[in-house]
Amino acid sequence: MEKRVRVRFAPSPTGGLHMGGVRTALFNYLFAKKHGGDFILRIEDTDQTRFVPGAEEYIVNALKWCGIAPNEGVGFGDGPHAPYRQSERKETGIYKKYADKLIESGHAYYAFDTAEELEEVRKRMEAAKVTSWQYNAVTRQTLRNSLTLPDDEVKRLLDGGEKHVIRLKVPRNEEIRFHDIIRGWVVVNSSQVDDKVLLKSDGMPTYHLAHIVDDIEMQISHAVRGEEWLPSAPAHILIYRYLGLESEMPKLAHLPLILNPDGNGKISKREARFPVFPLSWQDPRESTPYIGYRESGYYPEAFVNILALLGWNPGNNQEIMSLDEMAALFEFERVNKSGAKFDPEKAKWFNQQYLRKRSDDELAEEFKQILKQRNHSRKDEFLVEFCKLVKEKVQFVKEFWDHGSYFFEEPKLQVEAVIAKKWNPQSKELMKELQTVLETLDSWNTEAIHAAFDALVKEKGKIDMQLLRVLLTGAAGGPHLFDMLALLGKEEILKRFATALKKL
Repeated sequence: MEKRVRVRFAPSPTGGLHMGGVRTALFNYLFAKKHGGDFILRIEDTDQTRFVPGAEEYIVNALKWCGIAPNEGVGFGDGPHAPYRQSERKETGIYKKYADKLIESGHAYYAFDTAEELEEVRKRMEAAKVTSWQYNAVTRQTLRNSLTLPDDEVKRLLDGGEKHVIRLKVPRNEEIRFHDIIRGWVVVNSSQVDDKVLLKSDGMPTYHLAHIVDDIEMQISHAVRGEEWLPSAPAHILIYRYLGLESEMPKLAHLPLILNPDGNGKISKREARFPVFPLSWQDPRESTPYIGYRESGYYPEAFVNILALLGWNPGNNQEIMSLDEMAALFEFERVNKSGAKFDPEKAKWFNQQYLRKRSDDELAEEFKQILKQRNHSRKDEFLVEFCKLVKEKVQFVKEFWDHGSYFFEEPKLQVEAVIAKKWNPQSKELMKELQTVLETLDSWNTEAIHAAFDALVKEKGKIDMQLLRVLLTGAAGGPHLFDMLALLGKEEILKRFATALKKL
């Protein structure tokens, strides 16, 4: 019988959740949703030295904004396997129980080496041109641990409360094979694997032990994580094997990196050209905040859509997809092995598509907040029509102002090149005549304005529409001219005519 699909996103609260982490959460979520399974948020806070205040709250808020909602876990309600913080789970003694089992079976050992002693060893190795020294099957024979010390000495040290860690006893020369859903079969020789610390001197487990214990206890069916954990996977396989739990081990999937636009290296939070965090993040250790996608004007649906297609192929040409549509198509077998280049311009395109899917009423409501910040206001009916005219020109709601500020403020004649090229006595006379014609209109709508304009052109000859636009808006381009005149209103247009003709 197939295991019920249960997956987890297990970030460490060591900083803000970047876009790579969000994508990992997203792929877990989609897989669980497709298979009617469970998605869990677990906080892996075993490394208390790297804990950053506010990071956990940020993780929860970021997932909520993205619409990636776990079924259970920190910030989303307890389930049958609470607590979901490893620091709290440690208090139950569960990690020590598993570590002791490995000690008893001879697959782990006590190491009494101090940090200073190990640093001294590293320095000696560096001096001897050994650049990749590690604590392993060879080097452990010369170090202070329960494999080299007499049993009575080990007992004395333990009884005396001597600081120590528990390390995994990795065999010297053994082939370790495991299957990754994305990468296929992976084969590593154990000589390349160090003796991982499983339990630290303060009793806190490391990631290597803690995530295995929790995945077993929480009945996780698939462990999905970034490829940075691939080198550690052989050690994890051994831990499962030595615990006698290899048959219960989750299926593994290691996701490819998200790369910089030029493909040179993974996305960095210091990349200044575009955001890397879903929400703005202020690291308490730094003075400058990192702007987020939300604050940059992206819709959460667009942001999630962008991430979904970084390294995953839905198997068709569809690009714009809801979470439900993504879930229906999602398979780990369609995730690429190689890294995916992030395209900031394509990201803007995605946001534009979602903006166009918004109703004019919704856009008007969003833009109303921007107007308020600029000390402007208009009736809802006006704003709805304004958004209808301008929305095809923008990628973000904040750009409505850039493309249509003249709807709310008297324009300046800024496009001097157009005026210099096209303004002459004849054009001035035509503009005056058009002004007079518009003054006489009883009906003020697009059709009536267009008809009056066409009648004048038929009588007097061509009127330069770009010049007309510049005179009335200060811009050389924009929405359909007659629609714009209709929305601005007769009184405002005639006033602008008078101002422009007076200046020129």
